[in-house]
Amino acid sequence: MIADRPRRGVGHYAKHLFGAATILSLASAGIARAAPGDGGAAPTAEVARDIRLSLDRPAPPFEGWGTALAWFAHVTGGYPDAVKDRLADLFYGKDGLGWTIARYNIGGGNAAATPPYLRTGAAIPGFWRQPAGAQGTGWWRDDDPALWDFSADTNQRWWLDAISRRVEQPIFEAFSNSPPWFMTVSGRVSGAEKGTDDNLLPGQEEAFATYLAHVVDELQRRHKIRFRTLSPFNEPNTDYWFAANTQEGAHWSPARQVRMVDAMHDALRKRGLTTEIAAPDETNSHLFLEDWAAYPAQTRTKVGQLNVHSYGTVHQTGVRDAAKAAGIRLWMSENDTPLSKDPEDFEGMPSALAFAEHVVQDLKNLEPQAWVFWQAVETLSRKSGGDGSNWGLVKMDLTAPVDAAHPIHITQKYWAMRQFSRYIRPGYKLIPTDDPDTVAALSPNNDAIVLVHVNGGIVRRRLAIAPTGFRPCSSVLTDATHKAEKIASPGAGVILVPPRSILTVELSRVGACPQ
Repeated sequence: MIADRPRRGVGHYAKHLFGAATILSLASAGIARAAPGDGGAAPTAEVARDIRLSLDRPAPPFEGWGTALAWFAHVTGGYPDAVKDRLADLFYGKDGLGWTIARYNIGGGNAAATPPYLRTGAAIPGFWRQPAGAQGTGWWRDDDPALWDFSADTNQRWWLDAISRRVEQPIFEAFSNSPPWFMTVSGRVSGAEKGTDDNLLPGQEEAFATYLAHVVDELQRRHKIRFRTLSPFNEPNTDYWFAANTQEGAHWSPARQVRMVDAMHDALRKRGLTTEIAAPDETNSHLFLEDWAAYPAQTRTKVGQLNVHSYGTVHQTGVRDAAKAAGIRLWMSENDTPLSKDPEDFEGMPSALAFAEHVVQDLKNLEPQAWVFWQAVETLSRKSGGDGSNWGLVKMDLTAPVDAAHPIHITQKYWAMRQFSRYIRPGYKLIPTDDPDTVAALSPNNDAIVLVHVNGGIVRRRLAIAPTGFRPCSSVLTDATHKAEKIASPGAGVILVPPRSILTVELSRVGACPQ
C-alpha cells in the first residue's frame, strides 16, 4: 500500500486441435450505419478488432482473487452480525465475487502510551503484552507466555472464520507492515524518522522472525486454518514509511531484506511450520527487480512465492520473466486503481473502467497466479471534505460508532471486479492475446474460454467470433446501466461491446453450451 493513500499436455492438445494461434476475428474495421427501417436514427459509430489467442501457451493454473484484510476487517469485524455477514457474502459468498484468497495483517502495535495517530482502522494491535512497570525495549521474550496476548485483534480474526465458512479451499497469506514498536529504531510502527532509513533495530531479525512465526503457528491452531505463505515486510524499498505517517510501515534495504528472509526461514522451520516465505511484496515492478537482484542465490531458494504490487507498471514483464526463470509462483499481491481525481461516485464508470483496464494489463504483463485487491471496503471520503475518491469496492462510514447504522454502498468498481472474479476461476489458465483490451483464460478441462474485454472509449465495438471450435454461450455486461448483468446471448457469432463498458464472454466448444 502506498503511504497515506485512501487507501497473482495443454499446449500439445491445443496446437493440434486448434492450431498454434487461434484467431478470433472481431469483424473488419469500419463505421456501421443505422440499419434500414431504423426510422432515420443517427449513425452508430462502430469499430472492430482482430484478436489472436495463443492456446498453445497457457499459463500455470490461476489460484484466484482476494483482498488484504488489514484495516477494513479490523473495523468491520466488530459490526453487528447482519452487517458483517452481508459484507463477507459480498466478497466471499457463492453469490458474491467468489473470492478465495485473503491476506491477514499481523499487526506490529504501538506502545500503549503513544497517542493515537494512525488512520481509521490502521492501528492493528500486536499480540504482545507489556508487563506493568516494564521500561524501554529490553523486556520482550518470546518464550514467556505472560508476554503474549492472543485475545488481540478479534475483529480482523472474525474474517478468518467467516471466509473459512464460505470458501471450500481458501488460501490464507499472513503479512506484516511493521515490527512491534519495541523492535524499532523510532519506537513507532509507522517508520523511521526518515523514510529511507531502516526501522528494525540492528540485530533484531531473529527476534522479529520468531515473533511472526509464533503468531502464524498460534492463529493456525486457534482458527483451524493454514497460512500457506508469510510476507515479513511490505513495500520495503520505498520512502513511504516515516514516523509521522499515519499507517504501519517500515523501510527495508535489500541487504536487510536478505537477512530477514534468512531469519524467517529458520524461524518457520524451527517451529515445524510448512508456511513458505512470500517476498519482496514490493510496491511496483522496477523496485521489485532491484530488490530481487540483491538476493543471493541461497536466499532465493528460501522464497516460496514472489509478491509484487502494481502501483506502477514499468518492467512488469521483467518481473514475469524473473519468476519464470526462478521457477517460483508469482502473485500480484496488492492493488487498487481508481481514476486519479475522479470524485467519489458510487455509480460512476470512470474509476470502474480505469480499474478494469489495470487488471487486464496486470494479467497480461505479469501473468500472475493470483490477483489480490488492497482494501475491499474504504471509508466514505467526502466526509473529510473535497470531492473524495473512489478507492475500494464498497464504501461505508468506517468512523461511525459500532452501534450506529452501517449503510453499505456497492460501487461500480465492485461490478467491474465481478466481471473477472466470477468467471476466471481457480484452475483456469491465462492465455496470451494480442489485443491490449482483452484478457482470456482456458478452463481446466480445456472445453471453455473466458474473455474479458474492456472498452473505455466512446465508440461501440463489434466482436464477430470467427469459427474456432468454440462459440459464445453467454455475455455479462457492466456499464452505466448494467451491473454485471447477463445480456442476450450473441447471435451468429456477433458480440457488440457498448462504449465505456466491460464485457465478459463465455465460450464453449461448439455444441457444448450449457442450457
